[in-house]
Amino acid sequence: MSDTVGRTDVAAAARAARVAARLLARLPRADKDRGLHAMAQGLLDAETEVLAANADDVSAAEADGTAAQLVDRLRLDHDRLSAMAAGLRKVADLPDPVGEVVRGVTLPNGLELRQRRVPLGVIGIIYEARPNVTADAAGLCLKAGNAVLLRGSGSAARTNAAIVAVLRDALSAADLPADAVTLLDASSRATATELMRARGLVDLVVPRGGAGLIRTVVEQSTVPVVETGVGNCHVYVDADADLDMARAIVLNAKTHRPSVCNAAESLLVHEAVADKFVPDVVALLRDHGVTVHGDEVFQAASADVLPVSDDDHATEFCALEMSARVVIDLDDALDHVARFGTGHTEAIVTGSLVAARRFTEGVDAAAVMVNASTRFTDGEEFGLGAEIGISTQKLHARGPMGLAELTTTTTVVTGDGHLR
Repeated sequence: MSDTVGRTDVAAAARAARVAARLLARLPRADKDRGLHAMAQGLLDAETEVLAANADDVSAAEADGTAAQLVDRLRLDHDRLSAMAAGLRKVADLPDPVGEVVRGVTLPNGLELRQRRVPLGVIGIIYEARPNVTADAAGLCLKAGNAVLLRGSGSAARTNAAIVAVLRDALSAADLPADAVTLLDASSRATATELMRARGLVDLVVPRGGAGLIRTVVEQSTVPVVETGVGNCHVYVDADADLDMARAIVLNAKTHRPSVCNAAESLLVHEAVADKFVPDVVALLRDHGVTVHGDEVFQAASADVLPVSDDDHATEFCALEMSARVVIDLDDALDHVARFGTGHTEAIVTGSLVAARRFTEGVDAAAVMVNASTRFTDGEEFGLGAEIGISTQKLHARGPMGLAELTTTTTVVTGDGHLR
């Protein structure tokens, strides 16, 4: 294992990353893609070692009484590791964003302006539990010409160390700078704090995790931050919904993988279809192990439904639980989402084009689904190969952050002796 895995000197790691970033910025696509394929193959070749390290992390988490949904985020197996490798290969297959001309114009005075994409430089990722982020972030940053400093959680320390060791070795074998990917020590909060305050050495910090982590990074960082992740996502079943479709979408959005940020946490039902839909969906959710916190209409449908509070409506459960209420109309649904939503993903199920348009125009979210599950808000599902996170802010990037969102722009001005 590389002796630079788990570095404690953040400033030194950032300076080394800046050197690597300058090299990466000049690399042609073929060299970066070669590195990505080497990283993918390295993960497959090191499956035994990576899964053994992960098993130790999972055992420690379970012994500490970690919640089941968090253990699920931490756990790797053959399929998940293979998916990580496949994700790196998909990123290699994507067009290189670096050098893309965003816009160009020739001014009346003859000056030619070309705004083109360039790498951001050094990106810091502070994240919790999920070791797939380690490979996704490394691959996306490399393809976009950036170096990355990874600061994962202590619960995944062994897994992340094993993965980063593989990635660094693969980069070295491909004659690329190993310092393009660096893991910071997770045993102390100091490394996270220093990363957040490494202004001038780090160009962007992206937090991935729960609301507490994101709030801490946003409030304490002196480095620019892109907020990601917190997903109090709603499914609204409209008066004109196909109720069979609505049941399928609600079930998928809630139960497909309840621990992730694009899982539905709240169900809103138009009163016009409540008598028919509510008893059916409550029974369906109950049969799949979902605890519903509902209003009086939902409680009347089953003794298993718990009373709902504003705190429930505001909760990102990340588990087989959800809040639910009946709304009087679409405007009531929009008001509810405006009050409790987190700007991640909102969905409407409706057969009305008018209602769909009003919902998509009236809701404030990074992604809006019409007759589709919230689970589709995902970088890979959006054709981005993978994602660095799902931005819920409005500056620079919003929604799944792929390669383009990991670049900035520079404007090249070409003249012929022009003077002002």
